[in-house]
Amino acid sequence: MGLSERERAKLASELVASLDGPAEDDVSEAWDIEICRRLNEIESGKAELLDVDEVLALARERLRS
Repeated sequence: MGLSERERAKLASELVASLDGPAEDDVSEAWDIEICRRLNEIESGKAELLDVDEVLALARERLRS
């Protein structure tokens, strides 16, 4: 409790992150590649972006059927 609020928050964040174990470099690299791919699709117009209300309506409709 001798730490400032900011220091305690940082410590808590690091402690929670440590529960997941060490990060795998291959996984991080794969996500970086996937993020770039998705951004490229959005920027080129290949990806169809949907409004959140539309997505939720579609999800609800699928759950009903």
